Amino acid sequence: MSVERTGEPFDRVDAARGKALLDEGTLKLVDVREPAEWNRGRIAGAVLVPLNNLLVSPREYLSGDGVLFYCAQGIRSAVACEVAAAVGLSRIYNLEGGIQEWEAQGYPVDR
Repeated sequence: MSVERTGEPFDRVDAARGKALLDEGTLKLVDVREPAEWNRGRIAGAVLVPLNNLLVSPREYLSGDGVLFYCAQGIRSAVACEVAAAVGLSRIYNLEGGIQEWEAQGYPVDR
């Protein structure tokens, strides 16, 4: 399980660390993909907030600290992490490799 420190205002976590963080039960899980992607499968407990919606109204969707963002591969979710930091959140995580890596590691996906 790894956390990569990059000087960014968020932590990049692999699927194993992301799963462990979620299992602790203290994080919100936010999927920043589009609805069509969400409909093909999602991580249990996630809330869908497409990245464009988050960019337009971040405070509407980010009401508290402790958020793990994910997308398909971890790129859009990294942008979401930057937005979360810009509105004052400090416990922010990006799921590197996104749901694709999550699924590749054998973690469950709701369909």
